[in-house]
Amino acid sequence: MEFPPKYGPANTCLTSNLSFKKLKKNFQQNFNESVYQHIYRQFHNAWSHEEFGPLPVTIPKPNIEDITKIADILENAKRPLLLMGSQSTLPPLKTEQLVQIVNNLGIPTYLGGMSRGLLGANSPLQMRQNRKIAIKEADVILLAGAVCDFRLTYGKGFSPETKVISINRSQEQMLKNHGVFWNSAATIQADVGLTLLELQEQMKERKWGGLEKCREWIEMLREMEIKKEEDTAKKLAQKPDDGHMNPLVLLTAMDEVIPKDAILVADGGDFVGSAAYIVRPGGPLQWLDPGTFGTLGVGAGFALGAKAVYPERTVVIIYGDGSAGYSLMEFDTFVRHKLPVVGIIGNDACWTQIAREQVPHFKSAVACDLDYTHYEEAAKALGTQSLFLDGDMDVKQVREALAQVMARSRAEKQSLVVNVLIGKTNFREGSISV
Repeated sequence: MEFPPKYGPANTCLTSNLSFKKLKKNFQQNFNESVYQHIYRQFHNAWSHEEFGPLPVTIPKPNIEDITKIADILENAKRPLLLMGSQSTLPPLKTEQLVQIVNNLGIPTYLGGMSRGLLGANSPLQMRQNRKIAIKEADVILLAGAVCDFRLTYGKGFSPETKVISINRSQEQMLKNHGVFWNSAATIQADVGLTLLELQEQMKERKWGGLEKCREWIEMLREMEIKKEEDTAKKLAQKPDDGHMNPLVLLTAMDEVIPKDAILVADGGDFVGSAAYIVRPGGPLQWLDPGTFGTLGVGAGFALGAKAVYPERTVVIIYGDGSAGYSLMEFDTFVRHKLPVVGIIGNDACWTQIAREQVPHFKSAVACDLDYTHYEEAAKALGTQSLFLDGDMDVKQVREALAQVMARSRAEKQSLVVNVLIGKTNFREGSISV
C-alpha cells in the first residue's frame, strides 16, 4: 500500500487468510482506492493541502493610559507588594532586563513558578516567608503574572482596602475569581515584562523613591522574615519520632552544597513544598517545577533538557519518593547519553501532601502509604553512583556527605542518586494539599 511521502506513514493489518487466496483482477488498485476514500471520509478533506507552519504569536502590549493609571496608584502607595508569576519571564524581555526593572522599582517582591531565582539568592527585595501576612498588610498589590487561584487562596486573603493591579496576557487568568473573592483597582491585559518596563519609565519621571520610599515597609517584612527563619532554625533541632532524618536538616545542607549556578528541577509534593522555602536557586530560570497543577513525573524530562542545553552546569532533581517512581528509570537515559544528573530523594514512605488532608478528613490513609524503598540500589543498577542516608545527622554531617559524593560525581562525570530516609515534621502544616 503506497501513498505519496508527504502524507506520512500508514499501517494496515490484513487477516492471514488473505495471503492464501488468489486475488481478483485489479484487487490491489481497488483496495488502495477504498482505503484512500475511507481515510478521506474519516478525516475531512484528508488529502487537501494544509499549512503546518507555526501559528503567529501575538504579544499584547500595554497602552499609555493603563500605565498612567497604575503609576498614579503606585505613586501614593506606602506598602506596595509585587507578586510575580511564571508569565513574567516570557520574551520579548530578557531576564537580565526584568531583574533590572524590579530592582529599579524597589518594591518588596515574592517570586513564584518560573520566576523563582529571578533576583538571585540574597536580594534585599525578595521575601520568601509570611506572604499571607504581607498580602494582608499591603496597600497596593501588583499581580505580575500571578494568578488568584489556590496558590493565592483565590484572592480571599486580599484586604478590601488593598488596591490590586492585575497584569496578565490572558484575560481569563487576569480575572480568575475576580468579583467573587477579590476586586481590582486596575487590570492590564498585556505582557508583564513590557508593562513593568513602561511602569518603570513613568515612575522614574515622577522621581519615585523606589527602595528608599519602601525602606520602612521592607524592614518590617524583613524582621518578620528573620523571625520565621529563626523558628525554622529551631525546627532543625527537632528529632522526628520515627528516628529518620529531619527533612529540614537535609534541605538546609542541600542549600549550602548545591552550586549557585545549578539548575534545580523540583518534582514532588510535600518534600518539594518544603524545599521551595529553603533551597534557593542562584539565578533566573534555575528552578523548574511541575507547575500549577503539580503534574508529577516531569523531573527526569526537565533535567534531560536542562543538561543537554547546559552540559557544564550541575542539574539537580529534588524528588519526593512518590514522584521518583515516575521517572527514576530515566537515569538509564542519563548514563547512556553521558549526561550526568544528580537526583536527591526525600523518602518518607508516603504521599505526604495528600495524606495531610486525606487522613483528617476521611480517617483513612488508603493509597498514601509507601515503603522505605532503596531507590539508590535501583539507580546503581542503572549505572549511577549512589548514596543512602538515614538516622540522626546534623546539617554539617549531611553537608559533608553530600559534598563528597557530588564532587566525585562531577569529577567522574557520572550521574548520582541520593536516597535519604526522612521523618515527619509540621513545617508545612496548614498548606493547601488537595
